[in-house]
Amino acid sequence: MKYLFGIVLLFCVSCGNKEDVLLPKSDRSIVKDVVDLSPIYIFFRVNGKDTLAEVNRKNSIITTNWILNIDKRLPLRLVIPEVMKLQQRKREEKEHRNELALNYYSYADTIGKNLAFIPFTQVYYKMEKPFILDSFICFKKNGLVKINDSIYSVNELSNLNNLFIERECEIIFSFDKNLSFGEYIQDKILIEKLVIKKKGIWINHNKEFVY
Repeated sequence: MKYLFGIVLLFCVSCGNKEDVLLPKSDRSIVKDVVDLSPIYIFFRVNGKDTLAEVNRKNSIITTNWILNIDKRLPLRLVIPEVMKLQQRKREEKEHRNELALNYYSYADTIGKNLAFIPFTQVYYKMEKPFILDSFICFKKNGLVKINDSIYSVNELSNLNNLFIERECEIIFSFDKNLSFGEYIQDKILIEKLVIKKKGIWINHNKEFVY
């Protein structure tokens, strides 16, 4: 039934509306089931030499869980401002506010063969460079990550304990604005798997910088 739901949702996007959203892919599911939901789509558009992000939220109900189905080809510099507008709308709602209604990004789990979701309700985005850089991990293009002044492969992040973060600090993540949304979701899933054993080092999952 879970797999069927994923097929139906994608079928509605590609056939029912005569439009395509190419979802990001991963090999694991963070969240498998979401009920009482409203789908929101952000389409990949091209106008001449310009790439555009087109939002369709006509089916969104403020009291439900929002599922953002975002084309993986779109760059973060176009996606995140639209996500911020949607978040703000929901956060500012007073009359019909539902504290239990969350926001999720959707993606395809290629191993489990199901539609999967990653929550981002509590994430506050900033489209600017962080003020303090030495406690930030910055995801760059081409599978690279910058920590302090050192560059690593994204695969080396599987165990932060082996990296050179020696002093107590709060780790906040930032992302290259030219990363594709597909790459961003891969990075988000990797962050969910991170384990830190060093005392005095913790991850802030509620703040992200895109620049």
